[in-house]
Amino acid sequence: MAALRKIVHVDMDAFYASVEQRDDPSLRGRPVVVAWKGARSVVCAASYEARTFGIRSAMPALRAERLCPDAVFVPPDFVRYRAVSRATREIFARHTALIEPLSLDEAYLDVTENLSGSPSATAVASAIRDAIRNELNLTASAGIAPNKFLAKIASDWRKPDGQFVVRPEQVDAFLAPLPVAKIPGVGKVMNGKLAELGVVTVADLRALELPALEARFGRYGRRLFELARGIDDHPVVPDRPVMSVSAEDTFRDDVLLADTEPMIRSLAEKTWAASMKTPRIARTVVLKLKTREFRILTRSHTPARPPASVAELTEIALSLRDRVTDDPATRYRLVGVGLSNFDESASGVASPVQPDLFVGAT
Repeated sequence: MAALRKIVHVDMDAFYASVEQRDDPSLRGRPVVVAWKGARSVVCAASYEARTFGIRSAMPALRAERLCPDAVFVPPDFVRYRAVSRATREIFARHTALIEPLSLDEAYLDVTENLSGSPSATAVASAIRDAIRNELNLTASAGIAPNKFLAKIASDWRKPDGQFVVRPEQVDAFLAPLPVAKIPGVGKVMNGKLAELGVVTVADLRALELPALEARFGRYGRRLFELARGIDDHPVVPDRPVMSVSAEDTFRDDVLLADTEPMIRSLAEKTWAASMKTPRIARTVVLKLKTREFRILTRSHTPARPPASVAELTEIALSLRDRVTDDPATRYRLVGVGLSNFDESASGVASPVQPDLFVGAT
């Protein structure tokens, strides 16, 4: 029998905002919003003081300003954030070579056999968090568990500046009361579909048999069955490049193409905010549409200069909609906006456009 993995998920606390507060003492204790001001801007990060007003990442900056008129808006400085991110990776590397970054502010670490020789993954996580605090004057939270799925949930358990352990014998009790929305891929639409089956918690999901889940949700049904039981065999993959960033959503009622603009604008904001977490720059914009009959259409464009703002991304996405030549009476059930064809930060060589940009999204 294979030995159980020891996985740590490290998540920096309010990363961009915390870096700003660290570097400017006048911002400490104040509601800080990392965003450009303006009608087209979205929130990149919010300090914990700002979050008490309901401000969250990817929220339109104008809404954040309405929620907290006294918030301090700071334009993002991604060169600085990337430098701090590299420093955190250097701390991780003292303990393991198996590091899978998810963004500038979070990563999975496999510490089953760690460089410090510690038999305790909890002790390794504590040492990493102590080094981040002492050397970078920042805080991080950590989740420790037998797999990536559980470690990511656990890292959110005692935020900020805390850590939480899910031991193998605790998995069932830990998962059972959680809302199914905690499962990766269970967004608003999937949550609604599961609710129709009477599934609200992970315990409810466990009551459904595998054949029923596969019949209803296909291959994802098996994934739901496994995650509800804490099964996740995906290894930590070092240096996995970000190949695409996307956001998509399903309409409550099928709509005409002419009525998709509000959703495209909203998804462009989400995609832009997510793209700010990778150190590379995307060159290609992709629009995805799914018809009532489940026919998928995609349109893409690679401008001479990569989109430099959410406004430019939105403009390109809307122009791609204008290239759809379906019957005007065609109704659509889903729309997505994505970025791909990333420039390598070191070489400047673009990676190939990914045809499966939205595969696996919900």
